[in-house]
This record gives sequence, C-alpha cells and structure tokens, in this order.
Amino acid sequence: MNSLNKSIGEYTAQLHLGHIQKAYKGIMTFMSDLRTYLDNKYPDYTASALYFGYMDMTYFAFTPSDLKKENLKIALVFLHEACTFEVWLGGKNRKAQADYIEILKHKKIDPYRLSQVLPGVDSIIESTLVKQPDFDNPEKLKKQIEEKTITFIEDLYRIGVI
Repeated sequence: MNSLNKSIGEYTAQLHLGHIQKAYKGIMTFMSDLRTYLDNKYPDYTASALYFGYMDMTYFAFTPSDLKKENLKIALVFLHEACTFEVWLGGKNRKAQADYIEILKHKKIDPYRLSQVLPGVDSIIESTLVKQPDFDNPEKLKKQIEEKTITFIEDLYRIGVI
C-alpha cells in the first residue's frame, strides 16, 4: 500500500505536467455552464449549487417541483475516473432513498439501474447519459445531456415514481 507521502509526490509530479489543472478547470467550467443553461431553460425546475467533489464526482441537482415535493431530486453527475455523465434519481435523505428503493423493487424500470441501500450509495435509480463526452463540442454535449435527462425524468413518471 502506498504511503500518503508517495501519493502526494505522484500527485505533484502530475500537476507539474499541467494536464490535470486544464482538465479539471474544463470539467468545472462545463458543469457550471450546463447548470446555468438548464436553470435558464427550465424555470420550473430547481437547480442546486454545483458540488465539485474530490475528483471522484462532480454534480448538481436539477429537479422538477413535483419530485422535490416528494423528497426526491435529480442529480446530473460527472464521474471523473470513468469520464462519463450519469443521471440519478436521489432522495432528500437516506430514509427517502431507502423508501423509494423498496417501492421500486417491484416495478419494471428497464433500462435503468435500481440502486441498493448501501453506505456510500446516493442514488435510487441511475442511468448513463454520455459514455464518451466530447468536451471540445460543449454545445452538442449540453444538448445530449439535456435530452437524455428530460427523457429520464419523463420515464420516472411513466414508471410511476410519483
């Protein structure tokens, strides 16, 4: 097992190359722009602040008011290591999450993935939005994420989440 000093040495060596800073800034800028774009386009939805994360995930909530009333939220998530975008149905708290996972166990939710109540799991249902994002074409990427997110939300109603 690597010591913390060894890991920090590798981290600083990578920082000296400059790619990590450029990539991280680009991801954060894109996520911030995506949040603003969706917030402006969908005034009936609530967009939360951007959670920057620990280079594991970056996300913000983007939730229709009727889901929010049910203690639910939609999270748009960028997973750093996998370099993918996902959309999650989440609960306001662990109890809401567990309650909805129990309810949805008995429903057909294909093609989505039902989560399990486990430490560190923050979702109820998950779906991959974009597997290989093209950050060099941010407008197209925003549209991809928007369209698939809206489809996901529409499908939640079809499934009978609320």
